[in-house]
Amino acid sequence: MRHFLLLLLACATLSGASQERPKILGIAHMGLYVHDIEEARAFYKGLLGFGEPFKLDNPDGSLSLTFIKVNEDQYIELFPEKQPKTDRLAHIAIQVESAEAMRLYLAANGIKVPATTPKGRTLNSNFMVKDPDGHLVEIVQYEPDGFTRREKGKFLDGPRISTRIAHVGITVAKLDASMKFYGDLLGFKEFWRGSKEGKVLEWVNMRVPEGNDYIEFMLYDETPSLARMGSFNHICLEVTDMDQAKADLEKRTAVKNYKRPLEIKTGTNHKRQLNLFDADGTRTELMEPKTIDGKPVPSSTALPPR
Repeated sequence: MRHFLLLLLACATLSGASQERPKILGIAHMGLYVHDIEEARAFYKGLLGFGEPFKLDNPDGSLSLTFIKVNEDQYIELFPEKQPKTDRLAHIAIQVESAEAMRLYLAANGIKVPATTPKGRTLNSNFMVKDPDGHLVEIVQYEPDGFTRREKGKFLDGPRISTRIAHVGITVAKLDASMKFYGDLLGFKEFWRGSKEGKVLEWVNMRVPEGNDYIEFMLYDETPSLARMGSFNHICLEVTDMDQAKADLEKRTAVKNYKRPLEIKTGTNHKRQLNLFDADGTRTELMEPKTIDGKPVPSSTALPPR
């Protein structure tokens, strides 16, 4: 009997280790800490034109977080800051086909996960893990009775400057470790590397395995300043016509309170961009999906800073 039980245990262990990775469908959201929620609303709702379908409160009635809707599957979550003048990034989130299957897969591969997959306060199945740089990564599955699907077709009639989060950018110091976590373990596919001057590698783009969204690794050597951190940890919104997007922004009432210039520039990837910053210095990058000449830009061969 003892030998039989040991055999069952060995089979279960081997089964868990060989478990296939569940599908990762896209970037679900980025969570941000903000100093003043009304200033943040003025930026993400007033200037960028997104809706606010629901929020969650603390037991004392104060705001816990609120949700800014970009499209049916992508959001920006805004949290009142825990401490002023600190990193604004709370977490990033990836949408999966099955959160429970992902929990088992990650556990089988040595990643610390909760004992079960809970339903969160929005009734979606989700849990958190940490990447090699210590960023919280939320694994979320949208449930039929969750708040996300409850608001399907709603809060999309505002003057949205974009209808898609193309990517989120996060600071990365340990490139090799991040490539193993996001690439080898989660199945993200690298498709481009960038460097402004060609001397030191600055960006690595990693696309989700079952979708088109991607994460942009923002590489660094020395720990960035708070202002630099706000530019590194960013959201990229796709726009098809940058001239039209700029003209649209200039007509909006909220632009009167926006103190930075609206400048269209061409990035190292040869795509036109326009950078906007919320009151906490977090960057929202508007970017066209195609290069200015329609030709792909070769990846950089520069070495990473570390």
